Amino acid sequence: MANKGPSYGMSRQVQDKIEQKYDPELEVRLVEWIGTQCGSGVGKPEAGKLGFQAWLKDGCVLCELINTLCKDKPVKKIQSSSMAFKQMEQVSQFLNAAEKYGVVKTDMFQTVDLWEGKDLAAVQRTLMALGSIAVTKDDGFFRGDPSWFFKKAQENRRDFSDDQLKEGKNVIGLQMGSNKGATQSGMTGYGRPRQIMNP
Repeated sequence: MANKGPSYGMSRQVQDKIEQKYDPELEVRLVEWIGTQCGSGVGKPEAGKLGFQAWLKDGCVLCELINTLCKDKPVKKIQSSSMAFKQMEQVSQFLNAAEKYGVVKTDMFQTVDLWEGKDLAAVQRTLMALGSIAVTKDDGFFRGDPSWFFKKAQENRRDFSDDQLKEGKNVIGLQMGSNKGATQSGMTGYGRPRQIMNP
């Protein structure tokens, strides 16, 4: 990939907006969770956005993370490499495994968002979604404080019998309004002017 120079004008404004979405407090929480989930073997990054990116950039930490959340390890071979395409390949293996785990496409970051540091807020969003799904599944693989993540809503299916459905059609819902207490007292006939009489 060619080296890119500084951006100006509209593209600079767009990049500034993207960078403002990055949350340093969320970074601390995610680093703590990944350390708890994977163990001390993954280490800790330097504080700040660049340290966070450098820590996750080669994909090893991300692959370790997804492997600790699953019973059958989705990423079979995790190896550290200095070659760019190998690192990007591991990041995309993590993304594929995360999608199979349950993270929706809209919560996923693109490999270049992490690798080139274009949108690290999207990386945070993906990791938050992954943690939320792990807490929601409650299958014993999640380690850490569950209050760091919100639980996703789960389906609560209800099955009604035919009799119950027929009975429900006879009930007039309150949003339909009510005619109780409505009278026509005080109404005048249409087309007639109001009669005002002086005593």
